[in-house]
Amino acid sequence: MMGREPVPALSRIQGTRIASTPAALDAATWPQGALVFRLAPDEAFVVAVVSPDAIADPHAIVEPDAGVVGVWLSAEEAADVLAHHCEWEAPQHRPAFAQGAVGGLATKLWFEDDRVLFAVPAPYASDLEMLIG
Repeated sequence: MMGREPVPALSRIQGTRIASTPAALDAATWPQGALVFRLAPDEAFVVAVVSPDAIADPHAIVEPDAGVVGVWLSAEEAADVLAHHCEWEAPQHRPAFAQGAVGGLATKLWFEDDRVLFAVPAPYASDLEMLIG
């Protein structure tokens, strides 16, 4: 009897959550290689350590956030998951950030040409594993 393919391992994502004015977020200089998820006009989650000095807003909230888990899937694997579990259209241009329900999970997605990051709040890690398995 053949076994199933192993489910890709989820990892904790070390990031920084920022609440600030839209103008300050627009003008921010992010660390090289950082992924910036613009969750709302005044909120971002950055997959990198961000210094409060990077945000030109004296009232900005800049806090470490390790409450997210994620997994990178190949573009082909991601397309298969999204075709079966997503009712909205993925962005066509890359790189791109999108967020929405995937299989009933509130999911953040970072699309690159050859891979896609699926990220969810850590309490939903097992749900994401079942979704991609």
